[in-house]
Amino acid sequence: MQLHELKKINKLKRRKKIGRGGKKGTYSGKGMKGQRSRAGRKFQPIIRELIKKYPKKRGYRNRPGAKSRKIKTVILNLEILEKKFNSGENVNIETLLDKGLVQKKSGKAPKVKILSKGKISKKLTISGCRVSESAKKEIEKADGAVKLKS
Repeated sequence: MQLHELKKINKLKRRKKIGRGGKKGTYSGKGMKGQRSRAGRKFQPIIRELIKKYPKKRGYRNRPGAKSRKIKTVILNLEILEKKFNSGENVNIETLLDKGLVQKKSGKAPKVKILSKGKISKKLTISGCRVSESAKKEIEKADGAVKLKS
């Protein structure tokens, strides 16, 4: 027996080509529309690769140092000033620090806003603090004064 006399027992089965009509109907087994049905599809967008490389850690937007850099406004009500201050005293950030009503954060004194919750009967002079309109009326009704920052 020679090489040219050899015959195959089974015929070669050709690879099925998809998307060329035939007995598979109009869509040729690829379904309708979309990325999977189109020629030359690429599944992974480049941006996905970049996103996957970064470590995803729990709460990465709310890290501890992010909020502490901002100076927060401390809210004080008139009832607190009524308890802690005597009549005729000046209320400013230094006196509030001395009385322990506010604390310094990272070496800076906080901003203070005074609101009108409670009653006030003592004559106080307020300076260096923000004061709401209703609190200002209450303080002036008690013969006190509000000096605005200049």
